[in-house]
Amino acid sequence: MKLGSQGLEVSAQGLGCMGMSAVYGERKPEADMVELLRHAVAAGVTFLDTSDVYGPHTNELLLGKAVTAPAVREVVQLATKFGITPEMDRVRGDPAYVRAACEGSLRRLGVGCVDLYYQHRIDPTVPVEITMGELKKLVEEGKIRYIGLSEASASTIRRAHAVHPITAVQIEWSLWSRDVEQDIVPTCRELGIGIVAYSPLGRGFFSSGAKLMDELPDDDFRRNLPRFQPENLEKNAAIFERVSAMAARKGCTPSQLALAWVHHRGADVCPIPGTTKLRNLHQNVGALSVRLSPEEMSELESYASADDVRGDRYHGGFLNTWTNSETPPLAAWKGRV
Repeated sequence: MKLGSQGLEVSAQGLGCMGMSAVYGERKPEADMVELLRHAVAAGVTFLDTSDVYGPHTNELLLGKAVTAPAVREVVQLATKFGITPEMDRVRGDPAYVRAACEGSLRRLGVGCVDLYYQHRIDPTVPVEITMGELKKLVEEGKIRYIGLSEASASTIRRAHAVHPITAVQIEWSLWSRDVEQDIVPTCRELGIGIVAYSPLGRGFFSSGAKLMDELPDDDFRRNLPRFQPENLEKNAAIFERVSAMAARKGCTPSQLALAWVHHRGADVCPIPGTTKLRNLHQNVGALSVRLSPEEMSELESYASADDVRGDRYHGGFLNTWTNSETPPLAAWKGRV
């Protein structure tokens, strides 16, 4: 599929690689994950998503080992990100950091050029035009092919796009995370920007429902997210039960149904579900074959209205949402570079 209007072509479904190295409990065996990545590519899932903060750094190193063979590198589209510091305590978008981060990612991935390079979160202290100016230089130098933003507000997207075309915006978009539909999605479509949907399965919720919590390691970060707290999970479980009932009627799994809903949101949308299991990878690819009518789409959406979903996506801080992504006016930076 064509992602955005700048020329980048990716697989219809990507693979989020974060969980292979970070956040979801103990890091998985490297050899197993390399095998999974190569299997995904052979199955046609060639759009691979990572970030320098996953690990930190270990996820990029993993992908580097998985795509070293020329025959693999030629067919994959590598996307990585910068901005969140390794200490996970702040976001940086100043030119020196942008360049250093890019050079580090290139070394760890073992490539001369990254296909899609995102600003992972927006630095609220640096005008986005300054960050984009450095990214534009990296494009001109052949170190990145296309520029993306993650969790950016509509106004930030517009300001960034005016400096250099944005190819893709990565956002959390799923049946129970739909706040981006009011401003972010229309802005992207107006400007010809592709949409990459992360956590399209609600961080695994639409695979197992409330039972997911019984399977999570103690250090899995989902245990601390508001939607997975007992007082909210009990209410959210009703959403999963409705989705499960519809999936049974459709002859597919709940996760395939939820993922198919994201695919049906437009030809400009590429979801990147993550997994560390081969059976889940095959199941996710199977969602591409699930067809939904407009009536079925509406029915699914009615199961998870804003009033039905309990709990925020994050606790707060710079990770929380695109609503925190405004940057100072460019004039505020005058004379600093």
